[in-house]
Amino acid sequence: MIGYVTVGTNDLKKASAFYDRICGELGMGRFMENERLIAWGGPGRGAGFGVALPYDGKPMTIGNGVMAAFSAKDKEQVDRVHKLALSLGGTCEGPPGPRGTGGFYAAYFRDPDGNKLNAFVMG
Repeated sequence: MIGYVTVGTNDLKKASAFYDRICGELGMGRFMENERLIAWGGPGRGAGFGVALPYDGKPMTIGNGVMAAFSAKDKEQVDRVHKLALSLGGTCEGPPGPRGTGGFYAAYFRDPDGNKLNAFVMG
């Protein structure tokens, strides 16, 4: 079981503005914050999510193939999260729509730092 996921940033203020809106849409509020990290979560929402300045003080870089996924309540929320991410400076990595089989519906995007994310719903 995953406890939380953290992505890196080079600008914590800019990243927090992006994730306050994305996580807020998904019903997650801030639950931890210091000068290097901000984390969001909510009761019964599964794993928490955080954004942090790299511990080693070196510039953040994105991991090719690394992605964090946010569970949405329905397809409409997936659509809203994707649209919101793009309006906040994110870039599209795959528009909302069905993927594969089993009712998997997802939208893929990158945050302003280039971290890959998605919002999804099953069934």
